[in-house]
Amino acid sequence: MGLTRVLDLSPPVSPRLAVWPGDVPYRREPTRTLAGAEVAEESSIASTLHLGSHADAPSHVLAGGAPIDAIPPGTYVGLCQVVEARVGPGSRVFPQDLLSPVAAPRVLVRTGTYPDPERFTTGFAGLSVELAEHLAGRGVLLVGVDTPSVDPFDDPTLAAHRSLARLGLVWLEGLRLDRAAPGLYTLVAVPLRLEGADASPVRALLLDAPEDLSGSGPGA
Repeated sequence: MGLTRVLDLSPPVSPRLAVWPGDVPYRREPTRTLAGAEVAEESSIASTLHLGSHADAPSHVLAGGAPIDAIPPGTYVGLCQVVEARVGPGSRVFPQDLLSPVAAPRVLVRTGTYPDPERFTTGFAGLSVELAEHLAGRGVLLVGVDTPSVDPFDDPTLAAHRSLARLGLVWLEGLRLDRAAPGLYTLVAVPLRLEGADASPVRALLLDAPEDLSGSGPGA
C-alpha cells in the first residue's frame, strides 16, 4: 500500500509572515532556555489570531455568532475540492468564474492573486455573495481561499464574510494553494479549541486520498 501524499497549505509562521494592516504580528519570546542552564526550552507567543492559514468564526462578523470553539471540528476534516477561479486582482469570484463544477462539501478556491504571504498586497480577489449562496445551495460546509480575506481589501462591509456566516458556512483564509492542482482531496485543517475566540490559526493539510469523513456532500 503506497504512502498518501500530503500537501501543506500553511505558510511558515515567523515574524516575516505578513498580517492585516493594524493587526498584531507574530512574535515568539523564549521564557526558559537550555543556554541559560534550564532543563528545557519554553516560549510564549503573541499574535493576531488571524495569522497565516486560519479559520474565522461567525462571531468575527456577527453579533451573537458562534465562536471558533463552538464549531464541530469534523467540519474541517473530510472530502474537499480544489477549484481554480478565473478572476482578476481586486475583483470578486462569481459562480461562473469557477473552472469546475462543485463536487465536494468543502471547496478551496484558488485565485492566484496573493502569491507571497510575507508581502502584504491589497490587490487580492475576494468572494461574491452570489458565490456564497451558490455554494450553500450545493450543500457546501466550508470554503477556503488563497488570500488574506474572503472579501477584497477595499470592502469595509465584509459582505462575503457576513453572507457565509448567515448561510451557515465556515471559511478558511490565507491558504497556499499554488501547489494544489484542481481535484478532490481529503482536508485536515482543525482550529485550536480557543474558548470564545473569533478565529484560530490552523495547520491546513490536503491528503491526496479523497475520503468523505463527514458522511455528507453537496446536495445531501
